[in-house]
Amino acid sequence: MSSPTNKAQSPEPEARSPNKKERSPTPGPADEPSEPSEPVGLLAGSHWAEQEHPVDDDADSALGSEVASSTASLSSSILKYRTIQGRTYHSDAVTDQEYWGPNDEIANEMLDIFHHFMTLFLDGKLYTAPLKDHIQNALDVCTGTGKFDIEDVTKPWTYQENFFDYVHIRWLTAVVKDWPALYREVYKCMKPGGWLEHIDAEVNLVCLDDTMPPDTAMYQWGEIWSEIGRKTGLVVNMVDSGCMDAGIKKAGFTNIKVEDLLAPVSPWPADKRQKEIGLFNAAFLTQDIEGFLMYFCPTVLGWTENETLIYAAILRREYKERKVHANFKWRLVRAQKPLDG
Repeated sequence: MSSPTNKAQSPEPEARSPNKKERSPTPGPADEPSEPSEPVGLLAGSHWAEQEHPVDDDADSALGSEVASSTASLSSSILKYRTIQGRTYHSDAVTDQEYWGPNDEIANEMLDIFHHFMTLFLDGKLYTAPLKDHIQNALDVCTGTGKFDIEDVTKPWTYQENFFDYVHIRWLTAVVKDWPALYREVYKCMKPGGWLEHIDAEVNLVCLDDTMPPDTAMYQWGEIWSEIGRKTGLVVNMVDSGCMDAGIKKAGFTNIKVEDLLAPVSPWPADKRQKEIGLFNAAFLTQDIEGFLMYFCPTVLGWTENETLIYAAILRREYKERKVHANFKWRLVRAQKPLDG
């Protein structure tokens, strides 16, 4: 994710394509995760420090042998990045929002792997909106490692009204507090008849076969980010909250289409294609687990650096072991600005 300026196991059931809600990687609909019998809530950071954890662990070893400059004009104040726990983050000169993602080389490599995963996940498509040939102006909001203009998308946009034929938004979980306001800016700057496409992920993982107990690191991922969202006001439950489709409709868009998709978090499925999707999903997720956590876990949850790193190592080990048959749930929303809008 980029910043708001540019978010021996038992036999497995055969996984299926996640291209529709009813065709999830595991049997059953995408919105019916199995319920744990004894919810434990958010575990303290000290819990992880007490667990056995890998001593020498990194993103490459997590998946074994299976995963073998901007053209923008940057001001000097923007280039003075903040440094936290040895990682660099965007300067406060860029935005007054709290953005948790590092902007260093490790994070950029993660974003490139994520792009490959997402393209594979969407059957090789870069977009799914029914665009006309030869559109003139398109905007990729928070474009990762691509070419970009530096703006804070959570503030009023400086683009002219009725300008864009297409606006694409992808993976801004825990980046925006007021989604209706952002969608209003998209609507304002979009041509009548233009299309908005937004795909984003839910922090609570979906498991349909009871292999994800509440004390696993994967289950706790949702608890951690839900607590961060509660304390910061950032929207983390992008799917379960319904903020995307509701906010887009409220902004005035029509022809709204919503799809919920499941992506396995690791190569646990038996199905060949789903296994490949899970492989690259795990490659992107384990590339920089620490980058996901090192900003908010100490500052918002009060964890020590050591507790955060141990949790990251245990989570990485769970991805490698594949004993937890979990999925990330993504929501894809397409919508059109009315011709008379």
